[in-house]
Amino acid sequence: MNEQHPYLIRAMIARDLDAVLAIEQASYPAPWRREHFQHEIDTPHSFPFVAESDGIVVGYVGLMSLFEEAQILNIAVLPELRGRGIARQLMDYSEVVAREKGAELLALEVRASNIAALTLYEQFGFVRTGLRKKYYEGRDDAVLMEKVL
Repeated sequence: MNEQHPYLIRAMIARDLDAVLAIEQASYPAPWRREHFQHEIDTPHSFPFVAESDGIVVGYVGLMSLFEEAQILNIAVLPELRGRGIARQLMDYSEVVAREKGAELLALEVRASNIAALTLYEQFGFVRTGLRKKYYEGRDDAVLMEKVL
């Protein structure tokens, strides 16, 4: 660990799921279930990672990479630790892994109402490419975003 990237980023494993689920439930109105995360751990083209500090999972990201496109499926940080660069570090790591897997494009979708996430992604060079109306729970729109790697 160093000052710029103070958190250990490593592959998510089954024993991380309780901590990941707690972060997920604190972060999203329609959280993923344990089975979703276990599927990502078990799928060969998925690369879920956690950010760890002193042995405690403080954030996670789900990355899927297939052929020339990678997609960030999910990302969240403990609410009380937001604003400390954890999501940025997870995003940096996701880009590195996506490139290593041969991806030329990194995509994601985000709730239109999630201004903090939209701002973060735009700072990372993502551009808005589309909108899915009422995608989340039939109420909230999803903004589609992409970044050329």
